[in-house]
Amino acid sequence: MPERPVIAPGQPCFIAAEIGINHNGDLDLARRSIDAAKAAGADGVKFQNYRTEDFLRDRSLTYRYRSQGRDIVERQYDLFKRCELDREALTDLARYCREIGMAFFTTPTGETGLADAVAAGAVLLKNGSDYLTHLPLIEAMARTGIATVLSTGMSTLAEIDDAVRAFRRAGGEQLVLLHCVSAYPAPLASAHLRKIPVMAAAFDCPVGFSDHTEGVVAAAVAVGLGAVMVEKHFTLDRGLPGPDHWFSSDPAELTALVAAIRGAEASLGSPSLGPATGEAEMRDLARLSCVAARDLPAGHVLAAADIAFARPGTGLAPKGREWLCGRRVAAPVPTGHVFAQPDFVS
Repeated sequence: MPERPVIAPGQPCFIAAEIGINHNGDLDLARRSIDAAKAAGADGVKFQNYRTEDFLRDRSLTYRYRSQGRDIVERQYDLFKRCELDREALTDLARYCREIGMAFFTTPTGETGLADAVAAGAVLLKNGSDYLTHLPLIEAMARTGIATVLSTGMSTLAEIDDAVRAFRRAGGEQLVLLHCVSAYPAPLASAHLRKIPVMAAAFDCPVGFSDHTEGVVAAAVAVGLGAVMVEKHFTLDRGLPGPDHWFSSDPAELTALVAAIRGAEASLGSPSLGPATGEAEMRDLARLSCVAARDLPAGHVLAAADIAFARPGTGLAPKGREWLCGRRVAAPVPTGHVFAQPDFVS
């Protein structure tokens, strides 16, 4: 894995396992999750490196979520605070990713978190859908010179345009937009993957897919529509406690998702029109040639009734019948003979 992965059309799709807060504040669980993501074939992992106070001022706010088959209600502040990753933790995880060849990136929620991500050695930065309208943070990301991913869930066209303009105005050059549906999980019918090529054309930049659907279908289709990156929530075990585990991909599903994406890429092939590699043998076997419809004596002048179409396809194609009509055979021709130019009197 290069220090900074290339995420662009013509390159293999960059597959990111979003561990997010599924480490539950446990660095050992985080490292084991990184190992599992790599084993599944992912190219990189993403963590959240927020500061809870950046977005939560009212500590009485609660959040209802599903965990281990039960509905849980707790204070948002308590939930997010226990999963915070400070600079030391980020640096440890980034170092571990480098050691095993995984790209490490994060989603900061303020300039302190951004500075921590840069200091830790993040090779990408991501701005979440909830922060797309935080233009000062997007501008700060641009000024780092690090490739930045902007997720566009819940966004209007005008909001995406504002964010892209802010990034470019601040000198940012390496930008990837992610089409995203901010529902957990998102129904397949809500994915609207045709937005991917439209967004790429509208903003003249690579576009990927932040996949919140269940299964692997949407990711493979997204790649077929030009997605250069696919991000998927990831957990070691859907049964772990926490708000995001139950809808995240486990190692088996992430492995299947990687296989589906790589298969989709292989199936896209070349846009050049013509027989595919490997079809030549079948073309000779299955196509039709002009053949003798009956035994013909030497000197016979061919008429349409003397010509049939049959396998193999190694002779004149059926459209050659017009050329054959009126030609005189030089020697006797048996039924089924594949006509060729040497058969005729010059």
